[in-house]
Amino acid sequence: MASPDQSYKAGETKAHAQEKTDQAMAKGREASEVVKEKAQGAKDKTAETAEHAKDKTADTAQQAKGRTQESKDQSGGYLSEKAGAAKEKALGATEATKEKASEMVESGRETAEAGKDKTGGILQTTGERVKGMAQGAADAVKQTFGMAGNEDRPKE
Repeated sequence: MASPDQSYKAGETKAHAQEKTDQAMAKGREASEVVKEKAQGAKDKTAETAEHAKDKTADTAQQAKGRTQESKDQSGGYLSEKAGAAKEKALGATEATKEKASEMVESGRETAEAGKDKTGGILQTTGERVKGMAQGAADAVKQTFGMAGNEDRPKE
């Protein structure tokens, strides 16, 4: 049978362990919220980028349509075919941008789910990945529409 002193120490140890467990759980919940917020930010940024790309593509398509009519009036079918190809390319770029944005959103969701179960250094890595993916999507959109500065363009 345990002495009263041993029982007291066992109770104290149990209470200390429970307190540490509660603290760890709270930190885990806080970390999960941080990851959710970062993932939502990445999702919002990706949606904004995709919307901007969609608008830019619509403008480009409208301009191409206007140029097509002018070219057709001036030189016949040859330029009309070229403008149609440009329009198709622009529409293809829009679709690719939408797909990339969708992939980024899904990746952000998956990252947020993974972050619920992990704390500490994983949070920083996850945040950097989400930020990198969002930047990659933004760079891809810029590159697609020729909006990237000289320092952003790949060297050919």
